[in-house]
Amino acid sequence: MKIVVCMKQVPDTETRIRIAPDGKSIVEQDVNWVVSPYDEFAIEEALRIKEAKGGEVILACVGPDRVQSALRNGLAMGADSAIHLKDAALDGADTFGTARALAAVLKPLAPDLVLMGQQGVGGDNSQVPGLTAQILDLPSVTMAVKVEVKDGSVTVEREIEGAHETWESSLPVVISAQKGLNEPRYASLKGIMAAKKKVIETKDLAAVGLAAGDVAAKTSIVALELPPPRAAVKMIEGDADTQVRELIRVLHEDAKVI
Repeated sequence: MKIVVCMKQVPDTETRIRIAPDGKSIVEQDVNWVVSPYDEFAIEEALRIKEAKGGEVILACVGPDRVQSALRNGLAMGADSAIHLKDAALDGADTFGTARALAAVLKPLAPDLVLMGQQGVGGDNSQVPGLTAQILDLPSVTMAVKVEVKDGSVTVEREIEGAHETWESSLPVVISAQKGLNEPRYASLKGIMAAKKKVIETKDLAAVGLAAGDVAAKTSIVALELPPPRAAVKMIEGDADTQVRELIRVLHEDAKVI
């Protein structure tokens, strides 16, 4: 079974984000870049399926030179090889451009299964999995919390608001991973050493049959703003009865929520 995991490198959620002078991007200096946590679920699931069914796991990532470190992390976890799509025209790509680029990478590979995170932390658009499947004319199942691969088909339990539902699909299919699908493994020392010898194939748009215009952004970022600072905590003094009365007053008169 050939499994391709599409992954993204994102700022560490603990990194302090600063808005760039243009007001439309972030300052990348001193940012710690990591594999998007949802993509780690996808990588782990691919490895578990490979261990159970055999085959190979290929990673695919779009981005500048720095994404090679993310690909090495995935290879250290146990993936077999990786494809890095790097092109200056992709620097400003939106979700559609990214999906079109990934689809161009995936098509000649003819994978049996495509896995990716349900969203890339930071952008949180949740659009690339569905767009990629649409471009490839493949079925897709999102928000997966359980995946069971059978002969020629897959059963997926997905999370919906207040419940779970079960879908069955033929292969190939595009599945996006949700938190709870699994617990991603840590790369072992042996895996880290082995990853240094594994192949990362770097391609540009021309190598996958695309031109710059094919991935040109159809949307644009107007502005980025940091969340407003949180208000200071208000401590309520006194005994329990006094605190309850004051809390009710604050919620009613100040916050106006009751």
